[in-house]
Amino acid sequence: MRLTGAAGRPDPPALLEVGRILKPHGLRGGVVVELWSNRGERLEPGAELRCSARCLNVVTSAELPGRAQGSRWLVGFAGVTSVEAAEDLRGEVLIAEPIQVEGALWVHEMVGSILFGPDGEAVGEIAAVQANPASDLIVLDDGRLIPLTFVDKDADGTFKLDGPPGLLDL
Repeated sequence: MRLTGAAGRPDPPALLEVGRILKPHGLRGGVVVELWSNRGERLEPGAELRCSARCLNVVTSAELPGRAQGSRWLVGFAGVTSVEAAEDLRGEVLIAEPIQVEGALWVHEMVGSILFGPDGEAVGEIAAVQANPASDLIVLDDGRLIPLTFVDKDADGTFKLDGPPGLLDL
């Protein structure tokens, strides 16, 4: 059963996957984290993350050089003070509350929502958002792809197509 919220959209998840603990680092409980989110504040000291094992509070964090910017971090969590404790966290997926940013479009809000055309008619259900170098693509339930740059979110939370004429013509 799929739960739905306002306007028939699925309720957003309470928590989002934001990264994974890759391995221990050093002897004092540090870990290497692969951050999947583009929000660096997820790993700022004082941030709270969760995993299947428990709630984790960030004490220290530093971006590791040599990889794609922002993707790997050295993190210290409160209460994780030994290599053995860090090893117990290896492979854990980190989850956190969604961050609210005015005007931002979030995948967890879009998937399952109906996309409306400029005339107010339903264009289709948003099945996925596909990463693409030029612009992420909205994948509709019928397989059509629409560049995310042509999608806006109205004040009432609905998603509206604002693209050039003929964008949806096959």
